[in-house]
Amino acid sequence: MNEPTPHTTTFESLGLAPPVLAGVRDAGFARCTPIQAQTLPIALTGRDVAGQAQTGTGKTAAFLVALYHTLLTRAPLPGRTPTSVRALILAPTRELAVQIHHDAETLGRHTGLKHAVVYGGIDYEKQRRTLEEGIDVLIGTPGRLIDYYKQHVYDLKHVQTLVLDEADRMFDLGFIADIRYLLRRLPHPERRQSMLFSATLSYRVLELAYEHMNNPELVRIEPDRKTVEGVRQIMYYPSMEEKIPLLIGLLRQSEAHRTMIFVNTKRMAERLEVVLRANAFHAQALSGDVPQAKRLRFLRDFHNGDLAVLIATDVASRGLHIPEVSHVFNFDLPQDAADYVHRIGRTARAGAEGDAISFACEEYAVGLPDIEQYIGHKIPSAPISPGLLAGGLAQPQMQSDHRRGPRRGHPHSSRPPRSAGPGGRRGRGKPHRPG
Repeated sequence: MNEPTPHTTTFESLGLAPPVLAGVRDAGFARCTPIQAQTLPIALTGRDVAGQAQTGTGKTAAFLVALYHTLLTRAPLPGRTPTSVRALILAPTRELAVQIHHDAETLGRHTGLKHAVVYGGIDYEKQRRTLEEGIDVLIGTPGRLIDYYKQHVYDLKHVQTLVLDEADRMFDLGFIADIRYLLRRLPHPERRQSMLFSATLSYRVLELAYEHMNNPELVRIEPDRKTVEGVRQIMYYPSMEEKIPLLIGLLRQSEAHRTMIFVNTKRMAERLEVVLRANAFHAQALSGDVPQAKRLRFLRDFHNGDLAVLIATDVASRGLHIPEVSHVFNFDLPQDAADYVHRIGRTARAGAEGDAISFACEEYAVGLPDIEQYIGHKIPSAPISPGLLAGGLAQPQMQSDHRRGPRRGHPHSSRPPRSAGPGGRRGRGKPHRPG
């Protein structure tokens, strides 16, 4: 299939049902992204589609627009009751499910269709009552969906549209058995429309598609390009004691207003939060152990611009659409090369530009060759000049330090040794100024 020139197909030209087009206008969309331009003409005719595209290219809007158009232009299946959902959207994480629901509220505002989102960790009875009242579009994570299904809170006998989002992540998180459990309870693939979207259409994803879809048409957008073109990548090689002064120095230069910092452990996320707050940055750590209510509040504050710096482990590296993220920092290089792509994909979304700044320290630099092999190119590097290292930093003493007693200069210590700062390691050349 020939790929159309980006941004030449308009939503107005697609023949969308008027309520759907009104939602598209509310969302501020005019021209399609490449993945939208290729999948929507297929999906709007009711055919199945399996789409591959990079993170942040508009896959969510593509399947929501097609889903709402289908439900508005086709009558419900005979015998449907209020608790028989018409559309099911499966997401691998609660954060992605919440984000899809947020987008659905905008794009489906004028359709008159009821939609709900269910996920684990919060609001069990509230979500159950919403389902019992009857909905058309159900968005959720596999575990909570199966829980309510087994209690007969809703049924899947009249589903007309199925969406599998981030299908490759379903495998990564071990959800494939749960996914197959739900798919086998849907109408036969010939009696429903199915859409699958994934960052990769690997063999196992395609096997799932051909097993549970009706001869899907495959759409690949730039499958060989691993990283988003609009991301400016740079690599620094700090010593362990230089990492925090370098991070703070770069944050000050970039005047961070919506920045994500990725680390590999919950403990490091918590330490960075304390250090950054002590040095006048509005920062918050997000990890898998954060209660769901707080997690959603942090993401909302970051989305709204009320939170300048979000520190995250890889639990937050996939499936989040947060517009206008200006900088992504890999404070710790990821140990999985694919996670590097997912992390830096948080910036430069939907055609924008952004900066991805990574630290190859002595603990995690071992993974750099695999990352560069995976993305297909060497990441440009820059020297660490004295001007990049922040000096005179506030050095909070955290309670966990008393319990664990880390050594000065230990990789996980929140207090850099005295050698860190302007008098630390000197590099050659001019300081790199991101952004």
